[in-house]
Amino acid sequence: MAPIYRASAVANGFPRLNSVMTDSPESLPSLITAANVGVSFSGRAVLQGINLEVKPNKVVSLIGPNGAGKTTLVRVLLGLVAATQGYVISQPGLSVGYVPQRISLHPTLPLTVLRFLSLSKVGTEAAIRAALELLKIEHLREQQIATVSGGELQRILLARALLGNPKLLILDEPAQGVDLAGQAELYQLIGQIRDQNGCGVLMISHDLHLVMSATDEVVCLNHHVCCHGKPEQVSNDPAFLELFGASVSEGLAVYTHHHNHEHDISGHIKLPKQ
Repeated sequence: MAPIYRASAVANGFPRLNSVMTDSPESLPSLITAANVGVSFSGRAVLQGINLEVKPNKVVSLIGPNGAGKTTLVRVLLGLVAATQGYVISQPGLSVGYVPQRISLHPTLPLTVLRFLSLSKVGTEAAIRAALELLKIEHLREQQIATVSGGELQRILLARALLGNPKLLILDEPAQGVDLAGQAELYQLIGQIRDQNGCGVLMISHDLHLVMSATDEVVCLNHHVCCHGKPEQVSNDPAFLELFGASVSEGLAVYTHHHNHEHDISGHIKLPKQ
């Protein structure tokens, strides 16, 4: 079995929101790198020859059809699944915040949002308060987590991931269960966190239109890396067109999200203040 080299640590406190990047992301060393990574289950190749890197202050989006190996690759990077070939290198002391694709909570479980965040054991009360304020969900702190909406739950999970002061955020379909307007708002918020904290972000998404406008680099995966690059490059790549079709590419080329209003965390348009 091929070795996976990594070093990880978690720091207490909350990200320094006013930190400034003095170097361009391209000149900075990678936070995490996958080199020729392959994974097989019961003799079936799920991933082959994957090369990927995430640098500080950059959003990298993984896209691809269902069953393409996106979540498996994320689990390899997190050290939850062993690679059968290749290796992963991460910066010494790298702290990682992870938002899973879904969590299962029993509807009768008596657990408030504040208590749920406190269970992480990596954030102070001040850090939890700051995370709730940043994500505009401080009003949910005493609400039962089983009663929140899909959009609210995604923000709660993102707040929990931020408590460890991560330099790398890994988000597995963070907009799942969120309506279209709420998705746009959530992706804008992820970009804001990237800009303010200088962290790297690796994000799995099926929301092609929105992710293309909210990412710095796109990696198209279908058991191997079909194509990668800036959104405008990938959307015209023959491998992308083969997977998603020319009509999708044409839609991406003209898609923008311009508006002169704001949405709440459930995706509804906020009424102007009188």
